[in-house]
Amino acid sequence: MAEEKENLEVVEQAAEKPAKKAARKPKAKKAEEPKKPSFAKPTAHDFEVIVAPLITEKSMALMQNANKVTVKVAEKSNKVEIKEAFQRIFQVKVTDVKVVHQIGKTTTRGGRYKGTISGFKKAVVTIAEGEAIDLFKE
Repeated sequence: MAEEKENLEVVEQAAEKPAKKAARKPKAKKAEEPKKPSFAKPTAHDFEVIVAPLITEKSMALMQNANKVTVKVAEKSNKVEIKEAFQRIFQVKVTDVKVVHQIGKTTTRGGRYKGTISGFKKAVVTIAEGEAIDLFKE
């Protein structure tokens, strides 16, 4: 009899325990939109690195057709600085940076006076697909 009481107590205790919860089904994921990368706020150094946009017929064609932007940059800046500064200023993802040194040239002004056109460093920055910037904001 003692054994039967113990068995009944064990069965009663098992009945009191809540049943295991049914395994939850994973929720159907909504169509995930690609998250825009967030960049830090631009610093004063970023504006020293990127001097100005370079507007020519060739650079405008590159901007429209190949998603590339041409800018004048500081002489001592490197590709990594240019990439980080561009991303912070324009809040877009940069995929590639090409750097070119434009050589200064001598010229004549009015046929009589000699002058020089100073050289500068420029960068052609490739922006990720699906992103764009507007250099002509009003």
